[in-house]
Amino acid sequence: MKVWLVWTAAALLSVERIAYILIWRDPATFTSWSTRRAFAIVGGGPVDLLVVLFASFKVIQIAVFIAWHLAFGDGTLLPYSRDPAVVAAGAFFVGLGQGLNLSVFRRLGKVGVFYGNKFGHSVSWCRKFPFTWFEHPQYVGTALAIWGFFFAMRFPAPDWIVLPLLESAYYAAGARLERDPV
Repeated sequence: MKVWLVWTAAALLSVERIAYILIWRDPATFTSWSTRRAFAIVGGGPVDLLVVLFASFKVIQIAVFIAWHLAFGDGTLLPYSRDPAVVAAGAFFVGLGQGLNLSVFRRLGKVGVFYGNKFGHSVSWCRKFPFTWFEHPQYVGTALAIWGFFFAMRFPAPDWIVLPLLESAYYAAGARLERDPV
């Protein structure tokens, strides 16, 4: 295993979770930053800046996943397994995860998904699917998509499980730390 690559991936992937935790716990500071001239370009508010950060984090995440696959896949982007059932099962979980993510966006809208309640917006508590099944359906959906991608692309190589486990730990920590004190 290329240990340096594991540490690099872990560091790059942690930035997203750390940022979301800090923003959730100190929205006033993030709001202050979002209204500064340099950030006003993205729309002038914290929700819009968080949308830009979200897109940036997804670019980093996808780049890390592709780099991982290239590094451990000997420079190819082909799936490790040539078994169509493996690729199909992985694709199923990617689709399931993305379906959960889309349902969260459909229920909450941009302001709800991007912490609008922390920035003074009125966001109603959702009691419909997928929130009837999961406390954090977007995190579950993202984790499912990550597991599906790595299953489709890297299974049964020994490295296939490393980033899905790491990302699951990051998302679980985020879900726990992005709670308001009781």
